[in-house]
Amino acid sequence: MGASITGWGTALPERILTNADFEARLDTTDAWIVERTGIKERHVGGTTGGLAIEAGSAALARAGLTGSDIDLLVLSTTTPDQTVPATSSAVHFALGLAGGAFDVNAACAGYVYGLVAADKMIAGTTKRALVIGSDCLSKITDFEDRSTAVLFGDGAGALVLEPGAPDELILSYDLGVDGSAQSLLFADHGGFLHMDGREVYRRAVRVEIDSIAKVLDEASIDPKDLALFVPHQANIRIVEAVIQRIGIDMEKTALVLDKTGNTSSASVPLALCDAADNGRLKEGDLVLLSGFGAGMTWASSIIRWGDRREGTRK
Repeated sequence: MGASITGWGTALPERILTNADFEARLDTTDAWIVERTGIKERHVGGTTGGLAIEAGSAALARAGLTGSDIDLLVLSTTTPDQTVPATSSAVHFALGLAGGAFDVNAACAGYVYGLVAADKMIAGTTKRALVIGSDCLSKITDFEDRSTAVLFGDGAGALVLEPGAPDELILSYDLGVDGSAQSLLFADHGGFLHMDGREVYRRAVRVEIDSIAKVLDEASIDPKDLALFVPHQANIRIVEAVIQRIGIDMEKTALVLDKTGNTSSASVPLALCDAADNGRLKEGDLVLLSGFGAGMTWASSIIRWGDRREGTRK
C-alpha cells in the first residue's frame, strides 16, 4: 500500500523585487537578467518558519485535515531561523501537529530528499505526513553583488501525504552528493552566498541529466509518457539544456522562476503546486521532479500525482 497527495499549498512574501529595482542601483539591466536567468521578479521577506506555517496551513486546509491529523513533519530548508532548535519544531507547534518533526538540509535538492523520506516512513507506521520546503535566501544574499543578488528569493511550498493508495507514490528516485564541489556554492555562518556560476551551471546540467536518466530507466518510463516535469527553478538556461537532452517538451515543464527566482527548497513544490492550481495535473499523472544544489547535491524522482486512496479515485 502506498501514499497519495491529498493537499498542497504555497506561501510567498508580499514584497516583490523586480529587475527594475536592481537596474536602479547595480550595473545590470532587465534584458541582461532575463536573457541569462529567465527571472523577472522575486519575493523577499518573512521568515522560513512563518512561510512554512502559511504553506502548511494551506495544504492542510485543501486536504480537509487539522494539524492533529498529521504525525510527521519534514521541513526542507537551507536557511533555518535558528541554529538550534530545528525550525520544524516551531512549525510543528504552530500548526498543532502530532508525532515527530525534523529538518532536512540538502540545499536546492532538499525537497525531493524530504519527500522520499516521508514516503518511506508512511510505508512504515506513519499515518499522515506534511512535507514542506521553505527558504529565505534573501537573508544570506548580498544585494550589492550583481552575480548573486538577482537570482534568489523567498517562499514555501507544502504537500500532504496520506496512505491508502493501491500503488506507490514514488516509482523511482535517485539521491546523490559530491562533497568535492562544496566550494562552488556556499555560505559560511553569518556570511553571504558565494557562487562560481559558470562551474555550477556546467555541473548542474550534467548531474541533473544523469540523475533523470537513472529514474526514468529504473521506472521503465519513456519521457513522452510524463505528464509534467518539475525542475529546480534556478536558471532557464539550465532547464532548456536539460529538457533538450532528455527529450521533454517545454509545454510539459512547470516554470515559476520568472516570478519567484531561485527559492532553494521551496523551488520544486512552488512549481508543482502552481501546476496543480492551474489544472495541469490529473489523478494518476506521472510527474518527474528534479533538483540540484550546494553540496553539490542532486535528487530526482518520478511520482504519481493525486489522491488515490480507496473511495476517492476517479
